[in-house]
Amino acid sequence: MGLTLTAIILGIVEGITEYLPVSSTGHLILATELLGYNAARWDVFNIAIQPGAILAIIVLYWRTFMEVGKGLLRLDPASLRFVRNVLLAFIPAVVIGLAFHDPIEALLENGRVVAWALIIGGIAILVVERLARTQHYDGVSAVGSRTSSLIGVIQCLAMIPGISRSGATILGAMAMGVDRKTAAEFSFFLAVPTLVGATALQLVKHRHEISQGDYGLIAIGFVVSFIVALVVVKGFIAIVTRHGFAPFAWYRIVAGVAALVWLGVR
Repeated sequence: MGLTLTAIILGIVEGITEYLPVSSTGHLILATELLGYNAARWDVFNIAIQPGAILAIIVLYWRTFMEVGKGLLRLDPASLRFVRNVLLAFIPAVVIGLAFHDPIEALLENGRVVAWALIIGGIAILVVERLARTQHYDGVSAVGSRTSSLIGVIQCLAMIPGISRSGATILGAMAMGVDRKTAAEFSFFLAVPTLVGATALQLVKHRHEISQGDYGLIAIGFVVSFIVALVVVKGFIAIVTRHGFAPFAWYRIVAGVAALVWLGVR
């Protein structure tokens, strides 16, 4: 497979899966296994194209970010709560990510861990969808500080590849009574500092592994992931509002079982 085609495929996978509760990291790992390319050759690439998906959220929600920025200048309580909630949810990922960085990286090489995590996560989504009793919140700023902190702790489960950062965040929020739309948007906004921090850390650590020839491929993956994420996020909110998260749960279960079968017989 040509390098450009691989870059495009991985950009598509990143753009589709980053904000859906299906695990972008897990899918990129399984793509490595399925396509049979050199994983070490593309690990840094997968990290470097994440800002494309981050930019998609900034573009889609630019009005929200602008309003929050203006509100901070005039010390608006809603804007201050918005930033407080995102930061409270972000802090656990920083602490746990730095403390357990090496064991987490070791899991990234295990396709079976991803497959089982997809199945278990799918079952968890079905359970939460059935049992959670949610109430409407008027946006992320209306979520309490305690709830935001707990959402951040639950997000750390996504450090196990296949769990899904967005899935853990959304399910954690719903389990604590936050409605689907607000839970999804909380996940989007929390992704910005989380992914920026994780990407910056990994790129600094692996900066010597990026060669001059990689920049063109990274640019291709960045643009593809950005465009795909733009389309996916808009559609995701529409699907969740109308059908809930069950379609993603069943997809996870089927994909996880298929991956286990394929890994067992290859």
